[in-house]
Amino acid sequence: MADSNLQEIGPDKSLLLVDDDEPFLRRLAKAMEKRGFDVETAGSVAAGKAIATARPPAYAVVDLRLEDGNGLEVVEVLREKREESRVVILTGYGAIATAVAAVKSGATDYLAKPADAQDIMSALLAPEGELPPPPENPMSADRVRWEHIQRVYEQCDRNVSETARRLNMHRRTLQRILAKRSPR
Repeated sequence: MADSNLQEIGPDKSLLLVDDDEPFLRRLAKAMEKRGFDVETAGSVAAGKAIATARPPAYAVVDLRLEDGNGLEVVEVLREKREESRVVILTGYGAIATAVAAVKSGATDYLAKPADAQDIMSALLAPEGELPPPPENPMSADRVRWEHIQRVYEQCDRNVSETARRLNMHRRTLQRILAKRSPR
């Protein structure tokens, strides 16, 4: 079952998942438990830092933007308490600047949401200095664009005019995009 270029989970199978999206956190925790990890979850930066301090895990998956702060704070505590832990940053706000910040703070890898459990496991277990294999089913360019528009729309409190201005897009064009179903 294991991919040939992936390492096995080490003797310490502890995995910390930090995300404020409760349904996603539950699904990911269940999927990672099925793959052999001993999972502990946190729904905030504060809870993630507390677990990282008390029981620093061998592995961690941390959302970059949480309601109470930045997930990089959890990564910094993990690096302080357990330097060799392997950390993957997840974010729905993929940008080069945040990827660089994540890696500088000590993350092993950086994945854009929605990442599935197999992509996350590949990133966690990729041999040191090697990139994990490409995802089996990456999002289409249309889907990535749609996700980005939806995120900006939510950040603008569902204000179409403000979203269109920030995306440098005509308001009617944005309304047509928002009225359609998400692409695959």
